[in-house]
Amino acid sequence: MKLTRIKGFSDVLPGEVETWQRIEDAAERVFAGYNFKEIRIPVLEKAELFSRSLGESTDVIEKEMYTFADRDAKATLLSLRPEGTAGVVRAYGEGQLHQAEPVRKLYYLGPMFRRERPQKGRLRQFHQIGAEVFGRTDPFIDAELLLLLRDLWEELGVAGTVLEVNSIGCAQCRPGYRAALVAFLEGHREELCADCDRRLERNPLRVLDCKRESCAGIVTAAPSIRSHLCAECRDHFDTVLGLLKELRPEPVVNERLARGLDYYCRTTFEWKAGEGLGSQNTVAAGGRYDGLVQSLGGPPVAGVGFALGVERLALLLSTDEAGGPAAPLLYLAWMGEEAQRWTFALAHRLRRRGLRVDLEGESRSLKSQMRRADKLGAGAVLIVGPDEMTNGKALIRDMATREQTEVDFADVDNTLVSLRERADQVSG
Repeated sequence: MKLTRIKGFSDVLPGEVETWQRIEDAAERVFAGYNFKEIRIPVLEKAELFSRSLGESTDVIEKEMYTFADRDAKATLLSLRPEGTAGVVRAYGEGQLHQAEPVRKLYYLGPMFRRERPQKGRLRQFHQIGAEVFGRTDPFIDAELLLLLRDLWEELGVAGTVLEVNSIGCAQCRPGYRAALVAFLEGHREELCADCDRRLERNPLRVLDCKRESCAGIVTAAPSIRSHLCAECRDHFDTVLGLLKELRPEPVVNERLARGLDYYCRTTFEWKAGEGLGSQNTVAAGGRYDGLVQSLGGPPVAGVGFALGVERLALLLSTDEAGGPAAPLLYLAWMGEEAQRWTFALAHRLRRRGLRVDLEGESRSLKSQMRRADKLGAGAVLIVGPDEMTNGKALIRDMATREQTEVDFADVDNTLVSLRERADQVSG
């Protein structure tokens, strides 16, 4: 019987991996410029971490988490992480990171798991790159994170993204809006989907986030949350918008943007792709969560962060933009046992000096090896056989021009390194 992968879980094959590596490398460079440090958190956590942080009534908790009982005496419920923020918050408090520095900037990358309907850019095992900032309540850090993402899009050459922002208030002003929203939705209860009918009782703000057309049509006439913001939340949001006024294109204020998780407050945002992803076009999203750290047993510090979907971002980058598979720059063709041992040692030396090198392990004709080098896309081939071993000279063939140059064994290493450096200058 032929074995196949599980639905919703995808392989990342050679030719695709290079795009992912490009995204990860660009993210690490941009994060370094903003003084973020990497954190690595477990894939498996206690299930209660997510129920306490995300909210019992969220779709993630009710429908999408991979949860099972451990084999310990208490049959502790464990979950594959559906998102990264909760785990980073737990690590921040448990590791007492707040004691070393008053402000912490952390980023992470890795797989997440949700059992939802697979579709373009959305899988049951998906990958995120995320960032969290702890210890700052000011609106400047909210704007800084949005500018960081803009820098990442530019670094990757992603064009046409649109930023949508909103403020969902705080514990002081949100209850008034909640009451107004419930009063409005009660008048349309029969038109709501079954999920939103349930949300109306437990968390009505989630109705704003429903993707069903019937519910989305209803909430367009719902009360505006901005008219219910307290003075502090209004000033905070206005400052964020003011700091982003130089952003091009300017952010779009979406008063229905509530996000789907319990821990958000004040600033929420989504970066959306202009095209290429269909209806599931959110590439990055996040917001502020000032009470989450303390609610999970940590210190009373504020937090704000985001996560971006690697699969979705990779779909926006064409193969040409990603550069395609990284072919070996140099292929070593050998004939005879003595030449094999010599080229084997040479390959090791060159790799230590940063060159990409490939060679065969079994004896093949020169013609066969040249076909192999051409298939790999090698820029040059070093040819060594019995005659070359006797004369102490190797041949270097330029695969583009087919010209050959004879080089003394003593000069081979430096000559090949120089060829690599010149090729890098041309491509750069």
